[in-house]
Amino acid sequence: MDRTGLAAFLRSRREALQPEDVGLRPGSRRRTVGLRREEVAALSHMSTDYYARLERGTGPHPSPQMLGSIAQGLHLTLDERDHLYRLAGQHPPSRGASSEHVSPGLLRVLDRLSDTPAEIVTELGETLRQTPLGVALTGDTASLQGPDRSIGYRWFTDPAARRLYAPEEHTFLTRLYASGLRELAALRGPGSRAAQFAALLLERSAEFRRAWDAHEVGLRPRDVKRFMHPQLGLLELTCQRLLDPDQSHALLVYTAAPGTESHEKLRLLSVIGAQPLPA
Repeated sequence: MDRTGLAAFLRSRREALQPEDVGLRPGSRRRTVGLRREEVAALSHMSTDYYARLERGTGPHPSPQMLGSIAQGLHLTLDERDHLYRLAGQHPPSRGASSEHVSPGLLRVLDRLSDTPAEIVTELGETLRQTPLGVALTGDTASLQGPDRSIGYRWFTDPAARRLYAPEEHTFLTRLYASGLRELAALRGPGSRAAQFAALLLERSAEFRRAWDAHEVGLRPRDVKRFMHPQLGLLELTCQRLLDPDQSHALLVYTAAPGTESHEKLRLLSVIGAQPLPA
């Protein structure tokens, strides 16, 4: 572990960022060049003392999980992320479809959507990041762990996942998630996470087995999503997708046509906020 090099690299990346680069308000009378240490620590989901010790070169040997959090908190590129891992004496994670590192460009777009439901997902439908209104719409799905973070997996294992969508959409979504997982398992191969998810669902869900046995492929999500909110009822929202082909991530942005009932409900959603959804 190169403590001196790691400390210098962290300081240089922190000082290169401005608050607006990471979705924070600029504030007034800032004396620090770039972000403050406590701001980076908060963005990286760790204590200020832990992060400050790394910058001083006196911190512990950070785990891969800690390094991943720092890389996202500092909005590092993939090359910068890999350099961070090497300075800390760790092997960089893989790139591509299995990577959970969100590109800085996609994060910058998400940071500017604070008044819109939006989320960044993997090709398996795993939520990596959400805006506050995204949490208010679908719940805090980014905090889930393991296969449960994938909406396609939860659809067949957690009844609560279905209550977020209009009942008339359920049959199509069952076919869609089984079809999508079949395509990904074939694309990524027998050892992929897609294949692992499929194997788990074949064991745990009779409904998935029936949909899987239909061998459907080529289904695509509908442009208009019909959500059922526990307080606001039905919201019909158009879903726009921004793709990052290098990482197989997608930024999903949900909007409603001006003048519609759903547009008014989105405005109310911002007032209600991310209250816990009923179990």
